[in-house]
Amino acid sequence: MRLFFIVWALAISLVASWAFAPAAPPPQMQILEVNCGKAFDSNEYIMVEGRSKQRQDAFRALQLPWGDRCAGEGRKEFIGGLGHYYYHRQNQTERYPETYGQLGADYIAKQWSTTDDRRIDRLTQDAYARGYLKPADFEAVAGKMVATVVKNERVTGKACAG
Repeated sequence: MRLFFIVWALAISLVASWAFAPAAPPPQMQILEVNCGKAFDSNEYIMVEGRSKQRQDAFRALQLPWGDRCAGEGRKEFIGGLGHYYYHRQNQTERYPETYGQLGADYIAKQWSTTDDRRIDRLTQDAYARGYLKPADFEAVAGKMVATVVKNERVTGKACAG
């Protein structure tokens, strides 16, 4: 009877230790190991279409009449269109290298270096120099990219000042 009691106590203690022991942490996976050798995921075609739409939004904002860019709905459209474009550009510029390493960094830098992107940057720099926008007009992610784009520009106008 003693032997039965000892075996029973051991079995209960093993079950209890398994039931109440903390779960083992999941194995750590390096993101770069998962995506090794790839610069983007299989859904990249959606991102390519998105970048095209974001460029259209930026051009639409940059085509607004100069007089509409300082107040009201025109101001909202101007900052909103550029903000949408620069938000996605900054976000992807940060995320692709994190996810895909150097291949992703090189790939996304090329994706955001088209003739249209350079034109949007130049028009943004011009609007900044004339006083129609400043990086602080945008939310943090977009503002970070806008600040990079306009960093070497000098404000010479006061279009939207007070």
